[in-house]
Parts: sequence; structure tokens; C-alpha cells
Amino acid sequence: MRNSFDSYPGRYGEPTGLSVQVSRVMMRVYFKMFLALIVSGLTAWFCASSPAVISTFATHSWLMWIVVAVELVLVMSISGAVNRMSGSTATLLFYLFAIVNGLMLFPIIFAYSGVSIAKTFFITAGVFGAMSVYGYFTNQDLSRFGSILVMCLIGLFIVILVNVFLKSSTLEWIISAVGVLIFIGLTAWDTQQVRRMAESMPGENTGKLATLGALTLYLDFINLFLFLLNFFGNSRN
Repeated sequence: MRNSFDSYPGRYGEPTGLSVQVSRVMMRVYFKMFLALIVSGLTAWFCASSPAVISTFATHSWLMWIVVAVELVLVMSISGAVNRMSGSTATLLFYLFAIVNGLMLFPIIFAYSGVSIAKTFFITAGVFGAMSVYGYFTNQDLSRFGSILVMCLIGLFIVILVNVFLKSSTLEWIISAVGVLIFIGLTAWDTQQVRRMAESMPGENTGKLATLGALTLYLDFINLFLFLLNFFGNSRN
């Protein structure tokens, strides 16, 4: 149980108990997210290097739809039931999701050159880092912008589904540009949301919050990377 002095500044500029807790939670969020990116990257590399995996997905294209379905189930399970599961279970499901996502992403290794993938990854890291820092330190309330961005994301998803049938290259570029803007904004908003939850959540629940925050920011990073890849990725063909 925290005492009432935790919310007051320490003497001589010492950090408060609350600020220390928030800093620790955010460090765990970024560490889990970074580790999940490594897991996804290694999974994608392993799949792209395995003739058996390549052959299986090439001859059974419907398997990718199963992978997508498993991803959705895992995301909804972690997001919707994190408070009813143990911290270790939530973490395990998160890294399982990272493996499944790596399985879904491995085809991009054949679609784009390795140099352009690496370049886009570092560009994504720079943009993501800048917006996450902004979201963490800004005093501006981003809630209003966040709700607008979520509505825009829903609209973008509908347009993406429409373009599956239209196959318009012009619309695809517009989708990518709008997607980049949306996830740049969502990165800042989600970071602020995670920090606010860390400020109000009891210490015993910070492990679950770290997992949920890592999942949210991981999704922001991956989607931002994929949309930027349409601009900076060089096709192998």
C-alpha cells in the first residue's frame, strides 16, 4: 500500500514514488515491445529460410487466413481478458502473438529487398520513437485526437477491403499515406494512455499493464512499418 506522500514531489528534486513507478512500467513496456519485435523478426527470417514452410504456404494459400484469424483471437484475448488472467499468461500470449505475426510477415522478405526493409525499419523506429516521446512528455490531452484517429482507422480498414476488389494502385498510395498519418498519431496517443494508466493503476497490476501497453505499441510500430514500406521499400522484381 502506497502512502499519501507518494504523490508529492521529493525534496531537492528527488523523483516521487509515483514517477518512479511510471518510469518502471514504461521501461517494461518498451522492453517487452522490443523483444516482441525481435521474436517476430527471427520468426519471419526462419520461415523465409525454410523451404518446407515456403512450400507449405505456397501450396496452401488458405493457411494465411488461418494465421490472420489466430492473430485476431490472440489480440482480442489479451486486450479483453488481461485482467482475468495471470501476468505470466498474458506475457506468454503476447509473445505467441509475436511469433504468429512473424509468420504472417515473412512474405515481405521475398517482395522487398533486404536493404529497403532495413532502411524502412530504421525510419519507422525514428518516427515511432519521436512520437512516443512526444506522447509521454506532452501536457496536451490527446484523448480527443485519439477518438478521431480510431474512427479514421475504421474508415481506412473499410477502404482497404474495397481496394482488395478494385486493385487501384492510386488508391493504394492514398491508403498508405493516410495509414502513416493515423499510426503516427496513434503512437503518441497510445503512449499517453499507457502512462496515464500507469499513474492510476495499483503496483500489483503493472505487469499486466506492461504487456497490454507493449501489445498496443507493437501494433502501432508494425502497422507504421508496413505503410512506410509502400513508400521506401524497393521491390525485388
